[in-house]
Amino acid sequence: MSEIWILDDDRSVRFVLAESMRDAGYTVRDFDNARAALSVLAHATPDVVFTDVRMPGTDGFQFLEMLKRSKPDVPVIVMSAYTDIASTSAAFRGGAFDFLPKPFDLDAATRLAQRALAGAAASAEVVAVADEALSLLGESQPMRELFRAIGRVAATPLNVLITGETGTGKELVARALHQHSLRARSPFVALNTAAIPAELLESELFGHEAGAFTGAHKRHIGRFEQAQGGTLFLDEIGDMPIALQTRLLRVLAEGEFYRVGGRELIRVDVRVVAATHQDLEQRVLRGDFRADLLHRLDVVRLDIPPLRARRDDVPLLAQSFLDRAARETRTEPKRFSVAAMQRVQAHDWPGNVRQLENLCRRLAVITAGREIGVHELPAFLTDPQIAAIAAGGRSHSAEEVVGAASGRAGHDTDWPQALRHAIQRSLRDGRAGVFDEARELFDKTLLEAALELTRGHRVEAAKLLGIGRNTITRKLGSSRGRRG
Repeated sequence: MSEIWILDDDRSVRFVLAESMRDAGYTVRDFDNARAALSVLAHATPDVVFTDVRMPGTDGFQFLEMLKRSKPDVPVIVMSAYTDIASTSAAFRGGAFDFLPKPFDLDAATRLAQRALAGAAASAEVVAVADEALSLLGESQPMRELFRAIGRVAATPLNVLITGETGTGKELVARALHQHSLRARSPFVALNTAAIPAELLESELFGHEAGAFTGAHKRHIGRFEQAQGGTLFLDEIGDMPIALQTRLLRVLAEGEFYRVGGRELIRVDVRVVAATHQDLEQRVLRGDFRADLLHRLDVVRLDIPPLRARRDDVPLLAQSFLDRAARETRTEPKRFSVAAMQRVQAHDWPGNVRQLENLCRRLAVITAGREIGVHELPAFLTDPQIAAIAAGGRSHSAEEVVGAASGRAGHDTDWPQALRHAIQRSLRDGRAGVFDEARELFDKTLLEAALELTRGHRVEAAKLLGIGRNTITRKLGSSRGRRG
């Protein structure tokens, strides 16, 4: 009969978990500290160990290290009510079989013990809590599952494909994978393949030699070389031209390439993390994406849930964004009223976390008081007709959006007054650069408002505003650059 050890200084946890394991037919020993278990370990060997992290004296990670030194084959399941990506990654790097957050479902814990005994790979049922420093915030079940997966995958050298809608935070996940990997001391290099013209993308990735083409006056080191020893994040990988996909495939397969116009074979050790909002399998069927490249990238897939699938996280995210905006703009902290938060939480957020963050930044600046009321929310949150268009599952024309918005025109004329008050406040406070800051904020707000209504479709947003698509990309990009 298999023997399971349970280490936890909480007597109630030991009792209920032990009873559950005994009901499943296992022999159980429980300990209230790691030293007691280590003393028994000298003359007995468990088949599976459940250990808490925070215990008096020797903690769970130290126990894991000691156990793995003497009995490396014993599967250890780390438990904790105080988890984050860093702790999860540390557990897996230390050799843990899996990570079980508290409170946990007893049936899930029993199944986990069965898989450990069978030597099977762990499932995605166990979870972890987000790393707030990376803005990966969330307490909902979908995000807990994602955080736990990040903790497990970060400790491996495998390539990762991150999927999810626009604005869900794919780059944040990529950065978390890098930060908690063994490559964390080496560079993290990001490239949005959709933002670089096709004729320049090859040079950006692989570099070029002087004289390789017109305008190439000196050698240029590409992103692969810049990321040597670290992680290269390729965003919007689905937009990469077919010809360039072939070159990328060779690098992934062989770890080597030539600069454009070069004869020197460059060897690199880089972990590639790619991301897309597109269905790559469908692009493969249409002939727009190489199947062998997809197989190379899709070793591990992490799917980020849209914000509408985790509405419980909206209040936490919104308040975090408001607080951050207040710190950055040196204004008083704001909060949503109960009624306003109900509207915010009920919205589908087609632009996801990025759209919510942009809204909170805007409201943090233009709201006069400390509380954001319903009357200060934009039309897409308060007008049913506009909200239906903004949250619809299809693309829509400029005429539809303008037609819906025209009925609201008479109700939104107070925004210049709110902006006037905010500017006067800044001037009275003696803040420098108010003119440039206000101009930038106005441009950014105008662009983001159009993008919100068009579900992030830049071509449609450009039509609404009567500008070119590249203008939107340039202005939003320059705004982010100045903030960074």
